Order: sequence, then C-alpha cells, then structure tokens
Amino acid sequence: MARIRVPLTSFDFGEVSPSLTSRTDVSVYTHAAARVRNFFIKSEGGVEKRSGTRNWYTFDNTYSSSATGLQVRIEPFIFSDDERYIIAFSAGEIDVFILDPANNYEPTHIQNITQDTNAAALPWSQPQVIELSFAQQADVMFLCHKLYPTQKLVRTGLQTFQVEPFEFEESTDGNLIFQPYFNFQGNGVTITSSATTGSTTLTTSASYFVADHVGVNLRIGGTDVEITAVTNGTTATGTISGTIRQQLDIDALETVQGSNIVLVTHALHGLAPGASITIDRASGVGGLSNTNINGARTVGAVINENVYEITAGANATTSSVGGGSPRVQTGAATTEWEEQSYSSLRGYPSTVTFHEGRLWFAGSLAQPSNLWASKSNNYFNFNLGDGEDDEAIDLSANVGSFDQIRHLISNRDLQVFTSDSEFYVPSFANSPVTPATAQVKRQTPFGANFVKPVPFDGATLYVQKTESAIREYIFSDTEGAYVSTNISTLSPHLIRNPIQQALIKGALNKPESYAFYVNSDGTIAVFYSLRADKKAGWSLWDTEGKFHSACSVGERLFTVAVRDNGAGTDTFYLEEFDNSMPMDHCNLYTGTAGVLTGLNADFADGAVVKAVNGTDYLGTYTVTADEVDVSAIDTVTSAYVGYSFTPELQTLPIDGQISNGPLTGTPRRITSVILDLYNTLSVSVDGTDMIIRNVNDDFALGRSAFSGKKEFFVLGFSRDPQVTISQNVPLDLQLNGMVLEVAF
Repeated sequence: MARIRVPLTSFDFGEVSPSLTSRTDVSVYTHAAARVRNFFIKSEGGVEKRSGTRNWYTFDNTYSSSATGLQVRIEPFIFSDDERYIIAFSAGEIDVFILDPANNYEPTHIQNITQDTNAAALPWSQPQVIELSFAQQADVMFLCHKLYPTQKLVRTGLQTFQVEPFEFEESTDGNLIFQPYFNFQGNGVTITSSATTGSTTLTTSASYFVADHVGVNLRIGGTDVEITAVTNGTTATGTISGTIRQQLDIDALETVQGSNIVLVTHALHGLAPGASITIDRASGVGGLSNTNINGARTVGAVINENVYEITAGANATTSSVGGGSPRVQTGAATTEWEEQSYSSLRGYPSTVTFHEGRLWFAGSLAQPSNLWASKSNNYFNFNLGDGEDDEAIDLSANVGSFDQIRHLISNRDLQVFTSDSEFYVPSFANSPVTPATAQVKRQTPFGANFVKPVPFDGATLYVQKTESAIREYIFSDTEGAYVSTNISTLSPHLIRNPIQQALIKGALNKPESYAFYVNSDGTIAVFYSLRADKKAGWSLWDTEGKFHSACSVGERLFTVAVRDNGAGTDTFYLEEFDNSMPMDHCNLYTGTAGVLTGLNADFADGAVVKAVNGTDYLGTYTVTADEVDVSAIDTVTSAYVGYSFTPELQTLPIDGQISNGPLTGTPRRITSVILDLYNTLSVSVDGTDMIIRNVNDDFALGRSAFSGKKEFFVLGFSRDPQVTISQNVPLDLQLNGMVLEVAF
C-alpha cells in the first residue's frame, strides 16, 4: 500500500464553507479547515484555544426566548486610560459599570438609570435597543433614535452619571434656537402672520397644520414662532420670539433720479403687490434721507422673486445704489418659511458621530437621507449663518431614492451607511469639510443593517442589510472610489443574522486584531485579518447557553451571556474573556480539604460544573449546598469552577497528488497524525487523548504543558478522510500545524 505525507502548516483562512470541499486546486484548501470552533487564528498560521470567561455580574433583566435583537446591549464609555466604563442598555434603562481603579479595575456596578433629569422615563423599548446610536467624547455620550429626542448620558463624577435632554444653543436675545430647519411645505405654499411681534395667528395658503404641530417652532422672517394651538389645517396660533423681519444684503436699495420709486433687492421675498412692510436700519441713498425710506411702506410692483418696488417719502435727486444694511419687517404672505427638522411630528436623528471637530446627525423620519453638522467645535449650534467655513452644514444624500441613513462612521472620510447604499462625505488633505465643500457621494449598493459598523485594519466592517454577509468598506486607489468587498465569501455559513460587533487590537495577550460578530443564535463569528500579509479567516465560538452582546473596552473584551446557572431560568450575566479562566462563567473558589465554598454566587444548587486546579483537571461535579466537593480527587484549597466549552478543528478532506492525478474520491485512510503543539495540556485526535504524564512522573506535582511534536495513530478508510482535533478536558491547547500520513 502506497503512502504519502500531507503537511498542513497553516489555517490562515479558518473555517470555510462545506461547498469548498472539492476545491483542492486552490491555495485556500491547504490553509483552511472544515471546522474551527472556539479557537483564535494566529498570525503564524496556527490556532489557539480561546479564553474562558470570568463571571462578574448578574443582571435583573428577564431573558425572553421569543424576543429578537438585543435585550441587553453593552457599549464602552472611555473617559481616560484609568477611568473606563461599560454602559448596558436595555428596555427603558441603563446600567453603568466602572472598571474600578481602586479595585484592580474589576467591573463594578455603580448605577441604574431609568429616567432623565426631567424625571421622564427613558423611552426606548426592547426592539429599539439594537437601533440606538451613540457617540461619546469626554464626559458625554450622545444617544440617538429616530423616534425619540436626542439625549446625553453625562458623567457627573467618577461614579455618577445622569441622562439629560439634548438642547440646542440659543441666540443671546433668546429669539432663535440654533437647530436645523426644513421647508416641509409644498411648492408655493405661503404663510401669513397677523402680527410681527408677540401673539399671532398664522394662516397658510394650503392645508398644513396638524395637532402634533403644537410646541413646534416655525422660522418666519428670521425669527422663531412657537405654535401654541392648531385651529384647522390652514390656521394656527403662535408666539413670536422676537420680530418677524428679514435682513437684506448690503446696499439693497436703488433709486431713480426724479422718482419716489425705490427698488428693493430682497432674495426670494415671496411678497405680493399691496403687502405692508416696515423698513428699518436703512441709510440715505440717491439724495433720499433715511427717514424717507425707513418706516411703514407698501409693496408696489413685484419685478421678480428677488426685487420689488416701494414708494419713498420724497423724490430721489440721483440714480444710485446703496441703503446701508436695511431690514424688512412684515407679516405678509411669504413662501420663505421653515419648520424645525426634529420633533415628535418629523422624527429625530437616527445616528450620530463626531468628525473633524463637528457633531454630525443624520437620518430622521421625515428627512431619512439628510445629514446635519454643527458649527466647528460647537456641538450644540446648528446655525447655518452665512455659510462661512465654520458654520453648520445641512446636506442630503438623496440620489433619486430616499435611503434611510443608519450609521455615520468617522474614518478616512465621513462614511455614510444607509438601508440600501453606502456613501461618503469627502475629506480634503489641506482643509476640513466646510459648507462650501461638503458633498455626499454614493459608492456601493448593498445597504447595512442596524449593527454599528467598526473601523478595522484599514477598512470599515459592516453587516449587509440581508444579514448574511460581512463587507469591508475601503477606498480603492485603483478605482479611485470606495468598494464594499464581501469578506465572508468563504465562510457564509458562520454569518447568522449578526446583532452586534466588537473588535480588539493586540489584546488578550494576542498581537493580532480580531472582529467579533454576535449572531442571533448565540454564537460569535470571529474574523481575523492581517492585511499587510494578505491573511484573513473566520472561526466560530459557542458556549453553554448563548452569547448575547459584546464590547471591547481598551484591551479587554466583555460579553453579556445568557445561561441557566442551575436554577432552571435563563439569566443575563456580564462576563469577560480572561486568559486566566479555563472555562466559561468561571471563577476561582476557595475552601479547605477539597471542599470549595461560595458557589451560589454564580451557580444554583444542582448546577453541573467542571473544576480545574492549575494544570490539573479535577472532574465534573454537582453544586450542593453552596459547595463543590473535589476531595475524592484532591484536597485543594482553591480551584476554578465553570462550564466547559469544546475547541474543535476538523480538517477538510485530506487529498494529495500522485503520478496519475489527485486522490480525490478514492478510498484511502489516514494512518498517522503528527501534531506540532505549543504549551498544550490536553488534546485529542479523533477522540484519542494525548498522554501528558509519564510513568516516572511525580503525580503530586501539577502537569507540565507540552511543546513539540506528538504522533497519533488512527484507523478507518474513507473517500473523504478527515481529522478532528479537540480535547475532552478544559485545559490549554495550541496547535501550530500537523503532518498526516495517507495510505491508498
């Protein structure tokens, strides 16, 4: 019987789709596996068993198996290197944890918040938790949802937070709120005000008002008018904050020698002949004194939409252009009026971010494809002003369809992810984005779901709206545009409707970067990428119970897990992936003479758990009366107790080339497997365990991890022979590669 040796030196591409089992012709085949579960993929090509999780906190929330999306969502809040927090969002509440510098940076629950500073209940429901958008800087985290007013989570002290309503800055005279406005009315619809100050009756030329307009501001003639009551579709009453007037351009008046007719340049005035106006702050022009121009006047002929005539108090002596800086006060019918963009009637921003010194909002219900940016370094002022470089920005991503903006990500440019497409707002090498330069460019047509995209390894990763693919949004110098490459093409079966993503860079004693996708089925799809070396691959993590949420805080990775601790009820737990934990939902317990106590802090009586002491596995036990008794095995005074998880690597069908072609489909068997191991305490090949101890070892001492080559012998013929690497006890395992001997 002939034999060949097949080396498998790398698993860079991780777990790949079962559809690739016949692609022995591509390099991926020899650098991937059929299953990679509960492993980290390492940059050197091998795999290392993932960390276990330390249990830190039990949530009061009740888990619902019928609910979709996130029920408890954790996100980071980082004020400084030593003042870091975890924020847990759930229906109508926020839980705050500090990574306590006074207690070895252990997560400590410090606050539960259910209402804002106005005593209003936090508004979001469970299905909306996944849709919350946030942006944090210094002491403030801005919170957005398209159905609710924007709020601020404010750190008021080392261990105190509060939720405050977001409030736009106002003008010094209190007459203007510097918030976005929009012309929601139809073309040509006018509004008339019965007064220019104080209380007024507003009348529109077409039906416009609804009951929800009460409390909403209109901007008419350069001032705000708050609607106090709605009479019918065309009539409402309101309170004018200042005076309804409009500032004209410098030298907007023109006289004609020998005539009392003065031409007024008033852009988009919307006035009709006979309308009453009041002019002030005009200076003399054409021989007319300012008293001949200022005061009550009547609009004569309307020349065009930007120019009309008035009658002065005397005839001009010369034809001239001037008038200084006049203002026009009038409540006459005009088409130049706007309504505030954000309200219970029009909706609120659905997403928020910081970019180039501005606070950006986007995607309200009524303006789903709009973006708004604050003034530079003034996050509460959205006044457009005269369009100077530091003024606020208002622009639309509308390219023929109203794409709902779901995410804004500050990366190389401001990246805009909508329900149907991907856009960006270009940045410039030598100057920031300004009102004059701001533009939105459509790039790719895939759309994103509600999982917040994250910058990763030079790109931005996002979940496609179909929830079946992960794409990286990256600028291509070749195409001169952004492209959205499907990075889950080789492993689509691992993408199972993701509900959250997180990433770590050089953490958990790993130099590599990883992105984590929490799937709706409670697994985590893990993506490894090293762009410089063109390495990328996927693995899958599972646990006893479900992973429900995940976030990274600096170099630390946390998860919310759903588990039955033995009481028969699924409960939410805050846990941390920790290299010192050999199992999940794990902690170190102490006792005497092999009887460990205090288990009810994490497990109910009746829970079936495993125990590990250093490098020794002690066995499976049932928690009884708050204790685990391992004295029959060892009289230890401390041991780790938790739920084990199983690492598994299964090779693709082992193939090879011989003189007359490939071995594909021919009966053959794997006779031996040589594993290259590092710091390994437990491993099995097709169920056969590695023997760590020798007969001459001192069994009173703990096991020593093994590094080197181990050979295993296996049996059985198959047309698709595979090898499964796993372990039966929760101890360390790292596999660098393997060599298989195939007989045929």
